[in-house]
Amino acid sequence: METLPIRIQILSIAGALVFMFVIARLIIKGRLREEYAILWIICTIILIVFSIWRRGLEQIALLLGVYYPPSLIFLAAIFAITLFLVHLSIVNSRMQESIKDLTHELAFLRKEVEKLRQHETVSAAEMETPAAEK
Repeated sequence: METLPIRIQILSIAGALVFMFVIARLIIKGRLREEYAILWIICTIILIVFSIWRRGLEQIALLLGVYYPPSLIFLAAIFAITLFLVHLSIVNSRMQESIKDLTHELAFLRKEVEKLRQHETVSAAEMETPAAEK
């Protein structure tokens, strides 16, 4: 298999570095949490490594017995996406449980506040009644 032309190699390195810059800006602005940023940084580093190491994908594919090296990229991407989706499902389940608990607590607190307001209204009415009778 032919190696990549130098123009494509430079373009892929530049694209990966721009992507790394975007990830860094999202972290600085607080729009991307660090736990997810690490994943994107690792992916970008892998892209940079394969952009610099021209024969890397071919050698790894040969080592793993994969006939067509680009299919190895798709296999790795599908595997990574599946793992990430499982992680997001776990995070989503935790958040739903937390939202349910917070909703119950909010309802309890509203009920308590309503009881206190009613008690305060009754107490204020009782204090005004004896004064008006005198």
